[in-house]
Amino acid sequence: MKRLLLASAMSAIAGTAWAAEITVAASSVAPYLDPGRDHSNVGSQFYYNAFDPLIERDYSQMEPVWEPGLATEWELIEPTVMELKLREGVTFHNGEEMTADDVVFSLNRMYQATFPDYQVRARDRLDNFVRAEKVDDYTVRVHSEREEPLWETLLNLQQVFIIPEDYTKALAGDPNEAENDDYEAFSLAPVGTGPYEIAKFVPGQRIVYERFDEFWGEAAPLDRATVVAVPEVASRITAIRTGEADLATNIAPDQLALIEGDSSMKAVGGVTPLFHVMIMNVNHPVLEDPRIRQALSLAIDRDLLNETLWLGMAEVPSTHTMKEFGDLYMPELQTFEYDPERARKLLEEAGYDGEEIVYDTHSGYYTNGLLAAQAIMEMWDAVGVNGRVNVTEEWTTCVPEMMTRNWSNPMYFPDPFGSFGVMWAPDGPSEGCGRFDTDEAYAEAWERFRFSQDVEERRAAYAELMERIKQDPPVLPLYQPYESWAMRTDLDWAPKPGHIPYVLDFRAGSISMATN
Repeated sequence: MKRLLLASAMSAIAGTAWAAEITVAASSVAPYLDPGRDHSNVGSQFYYNAFDPLIERDYSQMEPVWEPGLATEWELIEPTVMELKLREGVTFHNGEEMTADDVVFSLNRMYQATFPDYQVRARDRLDNFVRAEKVDDYTVRVHSEREEPLWETLLNLQQVFIIPEDYTKALAGDPNEAENDDYEAFSLAPVGTGPYEIAKFVPGQRIVYERFDEFWGEAAPLDRATVVAVPEVASRITAIRTGEADLATNIAPDQLALIEGDSSMKAVGGVTPLFHVMIMNVNHPVLEDPRIRQALSLAIDRDLLNETLWLGMAEVPSTHTMKEFGDLYMPELQTFEYDPERARKLLEEAGYDGEEIVYDTHSGYYTNGLLAAQAIMEMWDAVGVNGRVNVTEEWTTCVPEMMTRNWSNPMYFPDPFGSFGVMWAPDGPSEGCGRFDTDEAYAEAWERFRFSQDVEERRAAYAELMERIKQDPPVLPLYQPYESWAMRTDLDWAPKPGHIPYVLDFRAGSISMATN
């Protein structure tokens, strides 16, 4: 039956045998496509083929190397003003020419957001930016409130990829005004400037990219790439074996031997710049005492989770840090550890008397997420915690009744601000949802970390933040997962180290196939 369902779902779109077309079996397809509002692990896969940033980078390298994108040059003309010269002759997928008006519109929809979903993204990563203004048809200026140490990084973000102003405004209501309904409509009919246009989008099911012949840069190597949602990992692998798919996402390590034993398939993978985490609601009545949350954290043997679920291929952090942070990579900090005996003592000191602690998990969103949740319940039981897994398709991260759950902290850009900070900054999403609290001392350390131009000062401030997290924990990074992609043997593709997690990059130089 599963094979029949897969065949039915994919028969209409399965690629032909010629080299310029591929089909991707993905674990999920996003419910909407708008680079400004999206920051999900699923959605982040799909934007780079169809949209462009102002400032590009060499994604083949982990360390940022900035390159011209839709802007050909940029210069800081005042401490808080960046001027960018725009590339001429750029065409949107709907045939409109890109000018400074589109760039100003794209940036200000985020910097001066009125659409609620944009306001969230503006607050968690773009709140230092005041406005963009047009100087002439091919020159814009971006104004920040304070001196910005991460100019190029934050102008490279997915959330400020460029979209067409006139097209977007005309989607609903008054064509002279940008309205919420316009943005909702855009998310179902997206238009960018990238090497592929989105020819078809069925929310949650399918995305079809087709080569955009008017692309300003090097031509796309594929005529068409179709992404289909195939939730079960076994079905994704089967699709490659039967020729119904060419590439499959989100393959766990325990499936690699199967792939390696089949001469028609191969796999590529690596440690992902993303943490699977357990979050804890510091304001839930049962968890208000930080000693209980410390105990929940100390009871989890993350090395054992790595060995059993990831075959030792994941990376267990000592603190909230990643190699991609460069000079801000700080593995010497010991923020998180395994100490079940101390966990028992803390529970006793806190007067924990067996109240049930619920751990929410989505059934299949995170690779090995449910298995990890079940293992954590056994570890909690070993120190005297009465835990229960609640499998739900709803995201309970902002529900006051939420106690604990699995979640992720991706690296949205290569800086601690781009992972930890996006989630746990003062007034960020976690505090805004009411599950995390900051105070004046935390905010002061955050300001020094966020805005200092001195690396050592930033490191010292980040260490202070991590000590606060250790003493009053809202989060435990479990591991950086080892994720793999399976593919037919004649396909040459791999994730690039400079991309945020999971990006399916099918641009020139990123994918190739053997020809017969």
